[in-house]
Amino acid sequence: MGLWYQVETTDGQMHNCRLKGKFKLENKKISNPVAVGDKVELLKDQGDANAMIISKILPRENYIIRVSPKKKGHSHIIASNLDQAIIVATVGTPKTSLGFIDRFLVTAEAFRIPATILMNKIDLLDKEELAKLREKMTEYEALGYQVRYTSALIKKDIDGLKEFLSGKTSLFTGHSGVGKSTIVNSLAPEADQKTSEISEFANKGVHTTTFAERFKLDTDTYIIDTPGIKELGLAEIEKEELSHYFPELRELMGQCKFSNCTHTHEPGCAIESAYEDGRISQSRYDSYLSMLMGDDNRR
Repeated sequence: MGLWYQVETTDGQMHNCRLKGKFKLENKKISNPVAVGDKVELLKDQGDANAMIISKILPRENYIIRVSPKKKGHSHIIASNLDQAIIVATVGTPKTSLGFIDRFLVTAEAFRIPATILMNKIDLLDKEELAKLREKMTEYEALGYQVRYTSALIKKDIDGLKEFLSGKTSLFTGHSGVGKSTIVNSLAPEADQKTSEISEFANKGVHTTTFAERFKLDTDTYIIDTPGIKELGLAEIEKEELSHYFPELRELMGQCKFSNCTHTHEPGCAIESAYEDGRISQSRYDSYLSMLMGDDNRR
């Protein structure tokens, strides 16, 4: 029977649709032929009066993509045609590493999608911990990223978040257990996303969303909730391009002595110099090196 998709047409109606066979083979390196957020053309299904067929996938304005965790050598499109992408993160249980945040930001930068860091569960932090978190996040704010602080449990900043999302299609992503589904339920109660406790094993979240879903908040506001992401392997980003997607590196790379500088060991490297004198933070430079070397993409 193949996969079925829910498609909203321009009149606001929802339809059960299946994919026309030929699209399944057009790009053999993409694990999912259709992504949440895709704009498509439909035909009536001659074999089922209650269904339609996706006959064409329109060109994507942008998308968030990662290495497929299931199919070796393939990439997986998380969502497409986005106005912004939001990574939901926590500093407690589970802990979202700065490296994971940086991988997300690089992916968003690569496809020119405005990115926001949403620190959730701040009700679990004492004053000292919250102050330490805010101090660290000022590094990201200085780079032009918006950082928001919320607690889905006590509804802190939910109204402000609704205003921030208004009129846009926004992706919510992050590790399992960071509270994405709770936030989605607060924003769109009809979504009725399942939530779960953190498992004791390694303090990892239990997966409660098994596939990406789009929810309509109002006429022109949509949010896309994704399954919890354990790993975020970079896809469609060449090593020589990587520094372009770090704003602080991009600003300096034209000052390097060599045009093909990797910013790791070359003489006259403006980026290494900036790192050594503290203008580039150690955590960000470490993230760059980790991605450049293809290290563990969970860090």
